[in-house]
Amino acid sequence: MTTTLTAPALSATDRCDRCSAQAYVRVVLPGGADLLFCGHHWSRHETVLRPQAVQVVDETHRLMPTTSTD
Repeated sequence: MTTTLTAPALSATDRCDRCSAQAYVRVVLPGGADLLFCGHHWSRHETVLRPQAVQVVDETHRLMPTTSTD
């Protein structure tokens, strides 16, 4: 049996490990540990963490305001 490591989707209850704001990024590190970040803290730490990550679930696109065509 093969086990695949996949990070679950982020929900409104997931909180940034730095400031407790809603998390929009999950970083899975070697060994399976994960870190959660809000958009602000992800932008501050992305350059260091991305090369070390096994997986990055980046949902910061959800922070963009939606435009209506009414």
